[in-house]
Amino acid sequence: MGIVLRNGRILNEAGELVKRDILIEHNRIAKIAELLDSEGHEVIELAGKFLSAGLIDVHVHLREPGFEAKETIETGANAAVHGGFTTVACMPNTRPVIDSVEIVRSILDKASAAGKARVLPYGAITQRQLGKELTDFAALKAAGIFALTDDGVGVQSSAMMKKAMQQAKEHGLSIVAHCEDDDLLIPGAALHDGITAARHGLPGIPSESESIHVGRDILLAEQTGVHYHVCHISAKESVRLVRDGKRAGVNVTAEVSPHHLLLCDEDIPDDLDARWKMNPPLRSKEDRAALLAGLKDGTIDMIATDHAPHTEEEKAKGLERAPFGIVGSETAFPLLYTHLVLTGELTLAELVAKLTVKPAEIFGLPYGRLAEGELADLTVIDLESEREIDPARFASKGRNTPFAGWRCKGWPVLTIVDGKVVYQQEKEEE
Repeated sequence: MGIVLRNGRILNEAGELVKRDILIEHNRIAKIAELLDSEGHEVIELAGKFLSAGLIDVHVHLREPGFEAKETIETGANAAVHGGFTTVACMPNTRPVIDSVEIVRSILDKASAAGKARVLPYGAITQRQLGKELTDFAALKAAGIFALTDDGVGVQSSAMMKKAMQQAKEHGLSIVAHCEDDDLLIPGAALHDGITAARHGLPGIPSESESIHVGRDILLAEQTGVHYHVCHISAKESVRLVRDGKRAGVNVTAEVSPHHLLLCDEDIPDDLDARWKMNPPLRSKEDRAALLAGLKDGTIDMIATDHAPHTEEEKAKGLERAPFGIVGSETAFPLLYTHLVLTGELTLAELVAKLTVKPAEIFGLPYGRLAEGELADLTVIDLESEREIDPARFASKGRNTPFAGWRCKGWPVLTIVDGKVVYQQEKEEE
């Protein structure tokens, strides 16, 4: 017996919403048609709701092993499917770091046991993310890593980064970089070096601390031929460098996070609540405009949440002592749909592509496509449903978001991974 998704609306090639039924057999999309015979199959009535390929997030922090009070693989994977994400890639800044075959296998086993979102672990570029000795790329790849990154810290040595790129190219792996030059950072700086930091007399994090590494790494990627991907791009100078790199034929791609598209440093309230503290920080209005322009013209290839849960106790320590990061898995689509699609900045088709097709294409993933014969990773979204973002409703352990209270439309209500229903809003609310 298969599953018939009845009366969903999908995007056609022209970007228009058209009503279709979808038959899932085993773990594949067996047929898409205006009307399907449902005899012998389970029927799920969608009543005109939007049906998309499952969303893909190439940047989440699941915190396990080592920081289970913040999040676990199970709670993070559950948060992902609540947000419509069927595949997530988890960062290696855990304790121990994801720098060994044993840790990779443990993460994959726990994700499989959770049975929610598909979890693809990153492997660390350097042992313990210390920037001094490369990990065993071949062994990590054989164990099942997604790509290589030291996210959480930048690789400070140019020679080490070049060596990493050379070896990654040999093994067919992507280098994914948190771009931050530590020499340009002031201890205790928590905000962008801009208007809000100046108004409060606080040290700031300069844009060039990011863009210098972006420029360096693009040159190294040109030399080595590796696929180089920029994490959570935030500065207008970084966007310019990526654009120039693409024009020069360098295999460089980039992601942007929802909070950098929707907020700037001037939005931070005067109480300097640490829920607004993230790295990279919220930058200027001009930076935000450059990010949106880069997303629209293809310089920035995809959207990734940088879901970074922390405990309430940690975030209550104040701006200087609280850790960087906000959660994002469960709010990304409604925020982006409400504030970019409904405002006319992006079409629905453009937004969906940045969350499905583009990350799949760039990282060679067999997901993110809604077509007959493809894997049945699917997300159903109620584009008319409107409600406030309420952290108390999150499946994530993290509640750290600056978006609490924002009213949004476009909430995921059903998520299917590998042909299995892993989240259904109506059942959970009964």
